[in-house]
Amino acid sequence: MNRSFTLHDAIVAGVVVAAGIAAGLLLRAALRWLGQHARRTRWNGDDVIVDTLRAVVPWAAITAGLAAAAATLPLTERVGHNVNRTLTVLLILVVTLTAARVITGLVRSLAQSRSGVAGSATIFANITRIVVLAMGFLVVLQTLGVSIAPLLTALGVGGLAVALALQDTLANLFAGVHILASKTVQPGDYIRLSSGEEGYVVDINWRNTVVRQLSNNLVIIPNAQLGGTNMTNFSRPEQQLSILVQVGVGYDSDLEHVERVTTQVVESVMTDITGGVPDHEPAVRFHTFGDSRISFTVILGVGEFSDQFRIKHEFIKRLHQRYQAEGITIPSPTRTVALQQPGEIAIPHQRDASKPVP
Repeated sequence: MNRSFTLHDAIVAGVVVAAGIAAGLLLRAALRWLGQHARRTRWNGDDVIVDTLRAVVPWAAITAGLAAAAATLPLTERVGHNVNRTLTVLLILVVTLTAARVITGLVRSLAQSRSGVAGSATIFANITRIVVLAMGFLVVLQTLGVSIAPLLTALGVGGLAVALALQDTLANLFAGVHILASKTVQPGDYIRLSSGEEGYVVDINWRNTVVRQLSNNLVIIPNAQLGGTNMTNFSRPEQQLSILVQVGVGYDSDLEHVERVTTQVVESVMTDITGGVPDHEPAVRFHTFGDSRISFTVILGVGEFSDQFRIKHEFIKRLHQRYQAEGITIPSPTRTVALQQPGEIAIPHQRDASKPVP
C-alpha cells in the first residue's frame, strides 16, 4: 500500500487481534464443556479428539485474528507476503502437532481395545507420530518455498546408508510390526519361549518386547529374537486352558468310587476357587497299571495361566482330605530287596523304596 500508517489502522488491528483472542478463549471453554460430556461415553476416541481440538482451535482462531489484522494494516506487498507466510507456517505447525497427537491417541486407543488389556502396543503409536510429523515438516518446507524434491532424493540415498548401518535395529522394528500385525502375540498374553523365558507381555515397542515374569521381574526380548524362536502362547486362541494332575490309587480301590469322588472334588474346586471354570466338565482318565498303584489323570479347567497354581493347590488339598474320609489309599511305592550272603539262600524283604538301602 502507498498510504502511511495511522492511529485508526492500529485501533482496527488491535480490535481484530482482540476478537481473535476472545474467539479462541470462547472456543476453548466450549470444547472444555464438550470434553466433560465426552468422558461419560464408553469410547475413548472422542476424548482424544476433543482434547486435541482444545489445543488447535484456539490457536487457529488467534492466527486468523492476526492474519485479519495484518490485512487491515498498510503493509507493503513483500512484508504482507512474509507475514502471511509466517502465520501459515505457524498454523501448519500447530495442525501438524495436533494431528500427530490425535492420530496417535486413536491408534493407541484402538490397540488397547483390540487387545483388551491395560498395556499398549507403542510401536504403532510411535510409527504413526513419526509419519505425521515428517509429512507436516515437508509441508512447512514447501510453504516456505523450499523444493522438497532434492531433499527426498537425498533422504532416499541417505536412508539406504542408514539402513545398512542399522540392520539390527530395523530387523527388530519390522519384526515387531509383523508380530503385532499377525496377532500372534498381543500385550497381556502369557508366553513361553523355547529358550526358557516366560511371562506376561507388557509392551511391544519399536525395538524389543517387555515380558513380566510371575516373580514381577521384567525380561527384555529383542523383537527379532521373539519372531525367530519357537514360542507357546497360553492366551490364544483363548485364555481358558486345561491342566493335568497325575494321581494314583491302590489296586484294592473301587475305581468307580474313585472316579465319582474325584469328579465331585473337581466340581467343588471349579465352583468355589477363584480362577476355576464353573462350566468345566470334570474328566478322570485311568491310563497305567503301575508297580504299586493304578495311575490316572485329572483334567482341570483354569481361567488363565497363572490361575493353575492356585487351582492345583486347592485340588490336591481337597482330594487328599476326601480320600482319607472315603478310605481310598494312595500307596507309596515298594520294592523287594534280596539280601544274600555267600553260601546262603537269598531271603526277600519288602521295604519302602523311599528309604535308602542300609
